[in-house]
Amino acid sequence: MSDCQGLGDCEDTRMQRIYEYLDGALTHDDIAEIKDHLDGCPECHEQYDLECVIRVMVKRSCSEAAPENLKNSILDRIHSYKPADA
Repeated sequence: MSDCQGLGDCEDTRMQRIYEYLDGALTHDDIAEIKDHLDGCPECHEQYDLECVIRVMVKRSCSEAAPENLKNSILDRIHSYKPADA
């Protein structure tokens, strides 16, 4: 693993700092530091790009409405549920 410009090894940067960067959970100084690192580290930048794509796909998937028949089927099961000890 290469040294991530004083940020620890790249594995640490990819697995923790990139998530914090994407979540906006860093200070302005940390954001600048991570951005500089991403600009100079192709491995971490590739991981960052992948995380961005995953977030877009999850967001898109979460915004789709469930089909009405699926909602009705789930509600029917909820309403008809009887606990085993009842």
